[in-house]
Amino acid sequence: MTTKPHLDVERRHDFVLLFDVSDGNPNGDPDAGNLPRVDPETMQGLVTDVSLKRKVRDWVDAARGDEGAFKIYVQSGGEALNTLHQRAYDDLGLKSTGAKQSRDDVDKAREWMCRNFYDIRMFGAVMTTGVNCGQVRGPVQMTFARSIDPIVPLDLSITRVAVTRPEDARVIVGEDGGEGKGGKQTEMGRKALVPYGLYRAYGFFNPHFAAQTGVTEEDLGLFWDALQNMWDLDRSSSRGLMACRAFYVFSHESRLGNAPAQRLFNRVTATRREAVDAPRSFGDYVVTVDSDGIPPGVVLTRLEN
Repeated sequence: MTTKPHLDVERRHDFVLLFDVSDGNPNGDPDAGNLPRVDPETMQGLVTDVSLKRKVRDWVDAARGDEGAFKIYVQSGGEALNTLHQRAYDDLGLKSTGAKQSRDDVDKAREWMCRNFYDIRMFGAVMTTGVNCGQVRGPVQMTFARSIDPIVPLDLSITRVAVTRPEDARVIVGEDGGEGKGGKQTEMGRKALVPYGLYRAYGFFNPHFAAQTGVTEEDLGLFWDALQNMWDLDRSSSRGLMACRAFYVFSHESRLGNAPAQRLFNRVTATRREAVDAPRSFGDYVVTVDSDGIPPGVVLTRLEN
């Protein structure tokens, strides 16, 4: 049994993650020209849970992806999902019959997938596409992240000195045989960014589902590490500067929980300093944690880089 409550897979865990972005686009909306996602009524910024899980997957793949039990199931540029499903059947010596697959075969294939793919063990997956490996409900669930204050998305014009098509660069010859003024010298583009935003996301770990997928203490520790360190691996010019700023885990003694998650989350607050009108750094906020009177059976752990 681990001596660190936040690593105990027999406990329920609720966590709060604070991260920020400076001069970058944390999560573009493809339906809005890739502008930063916002709540149109409050203008608070949004980052989807899918975006956060993608970062976790990429970090785990870079850190442990060469090990058998830590392969990543959902990734771009990888093998087709049905090919991965077929690998389970081949390794188990079973024949895939699609929709007519026996329940016993599907259960064995699902267990094989959980053993071999980290993100299936943690996040779950629907694997009923063609080669049937069943469905897995993951023990880790995350919410959308929402900025503490409204953000002001900027859509800036940018140029480059190289043109795309050869005909665009062609110089038009004048009627007198001299060179004309044809030909493009630059290409125009757009770049969207948020000057600054401090975002807050919530997450949950369910020990009942963890027992079904075979999550270990090592798996859970790797997940906590990913949430703190994945920002350094996910650098790009479009994302600006992003970083984990605060990370709190509430671990329950009871598998069912010793207090409602919302009551625990309310103990972590991030407020803008009074003299600041337009936040432009993490120092413009004050993060406080009410650690007094935490409900019996709940342990608070602050994780930092």
